[in-house]
Amino acid sequence: MNHLFQSPAILIIDDESDIRFLLSNILKQRNFGRFSHPASSEADNIIKEEAPFSYIFLDNHLPDGLGVDHIKQIKERCPLSKVIMITAHDNLADREKASHEGADHFIGKPFSRESILKTIGNTSY
Repeated sequence: MNHLFQSPAILIIDDESDIRFLLSNILKQRNFGRFSHPASSEADNIIKEEAPFSYIFLDNHLPDGLGVDHIKQIKERCPLSKVIMITAHDNLADREKASHEGADHFIGKPFSRESILKTIGNTSY
C-alpha cells in the first residue's frame, strides 16, 4: 500500500484521561493518526505549533474554563479543522451556544463508538 498521504491529525482536549483514551482508541481503529492529548491549558500552544488538525474534540467543562469560549480562537487558527464539542452537560442552551460560537458538531457524554464515527463521517484514511 502506498502511503503518500499522511493520516489526519486529531487533537483531543479533555481533562479526563479515560475519555482521551477511549476517543484515541476509537479513532485509531479507523486509521486516524497523530494524536495530541493536551491538558486544556496547553491546548493553545499545541494548536499554534502542531496545526493543522482534521478534528478537534473539545470538552466544554475544563479545569480552567469552558471549552466553548475557545471555539472562535480555534477556528481562527485552524479554519479547516472540524471542532467537535463533547460534554456530559448536554442541554439545548450549551448546544446552541456551541453552534453559535462555530462548533461543527456536539456530542453528549457518554458517547458511543458509533456516534463518534458517524460524526466524523465514518472516514477511513
